[in-house]
Amino acid sequence: MSCAVRRSCRSRSTTRLRCVEDHLPQSVRVERRPVSERESRRANGPDWDRYADEYQATHGAFLGDAGFVWGPEGHREDELAILGDVSGLDVLEVGSGAGQCSRWVRTHGGRGIGLDLSHRQLQHSVRLDEETGVSVPSVRGTATDLPFRTASFDVVFCSFGALQFVRDIDHALAEVARVLRPAGRFAFSITHPTRWMFPDDPGEAGLTATQSYWDRTPYVEVDDATGVVAYVEHHRTLGDWVRLLAGHGFVLTDLVEPEWPEHHDRVWGGWSRARGLLTPGTAIFVAHLRDA
Repeated sequence: MSCAVRRSCRSRSTTRLRCVEDHLPQSVRVERRPVSERESRRANGPDWDRYADEYQATHGAFLGDAGFVWGPEGHREDELAILGDVSGLDVLEVGSGAGQCSRWVRTHGGRGIGLDLSHRQLQHSVRLDEETGVSVPSVRGTATDLPFRTASFDVVFCSFGALQFVRDIDHALAEVARVLRPAGRFAFSITHPTRWMFPDDPGEAGLTATQSYWDRTPYVEVDDATGVVAYVEHHRTLGDWVRLLAGHGFVLTDLVEPEWPEHHDRVWGGWSRARGLLTPGTAIFVAHLRDA
């Protein structure tokens, strides 16, 4: 599929989201096949390093330097109150990028800390620290090996961050449960799992199901010249996420499926008004760790 129109608008989803007219480089092919956690990590960290500048230039104003957007529909934490009152709480953002959401946490009285796999995204976080005067302590790391002590946080959240890029999701959720305090809150937004059935096309072509919802085979981009995996994204069904949360001691308290706002016309990858009025594009899971 070299030089084919990118069926997924720069992956199946997430905040990578390039327009449907983008083409894969000549040397990159798309596959659907199993990959290891090591392959996923080695691909996605450098890939985000390459894409970080374009991403921040394109979407930075929409996100806000100290803003908290839960998805391409534009719903913000001020509106949805997914995390609740964060004042005085220790809050970890997994897949923090340039730290916009964690910076919002700090402006609302919480002790927000960021973690991201991409060095370049963390450099943008330092830039925004300086420009806003609101500093977010951030570390480079992976969701499958959080570099924090057990029971360090009251809240862990992920806004279209690391979870869809992780193969060993059981390990990642175990790490979240480990660093949370008893009864701590875990909230995350992802591409709505039903979107896996459809092409990531913001137009009419994106309204016709073309593959099985239950096909969990990862989306993979491979460099033809080297055979190296260049990008990976993983799919889980709604039921998969419910079982994963329950299996790691979480109680699911809400599943938010944001509707497309009436006056929102932004096209972001496969997200658009045409699709958003008919089918959900984002799922936000809200859970609490069982009190020991």
